[in-house]
Amino acid sequence: MFVSPAFAQAAGGGAGSGGWEALLPLVLIFVVFYFLLIRPQQKKMKVHKEMLGAIRRGDRVVTGGGILATVTKVVDDNELMVEIADGVRVRVQRSTVAAVVSRSEPAGDGGQTAKPAEGQTQSPASSGVGSILDKILGRK
Repeated sequence: MFVSPAFAQAAGGGAGSGGWEALLPLVLIFVVFYFLLIRPQQKKMKVHKEMLGAIRRGDRVVTGGGILATVTKVVDDNELMVEIADGVRVRVQRSTVAAVVSRSEPAGDGGQTAKPAEGQTQSPASSGVGSILDKILGRK
């Protein structure tokens, strides 16, 4: 009339089945999470930290609150003086900068940048990505 509970417990697993089979899915999940979530986030943080370290006077930045500003002075390693409107300067922490919109030219050459010779104009394609493509395609 009643089924004995001994029948349900009598079934043997496999020969030598240990805890490895139960642990394998957890290890695979961790590996997937590492390559799809953790590693890309670490790379993104590294790039953002390098970007924050390269901020200099004259750069246009976006703060974490979405305010567009121009860096007027680098106070120290942690603070920047930014101008958010004409004559309105505020101090912000460097870590609150979300992105650099445009970079200023480095002041290493004393302000004497190379200018095109007389009669020549510098096309937009001769700088940046356009010049790289011209070099690859063999154009002048």
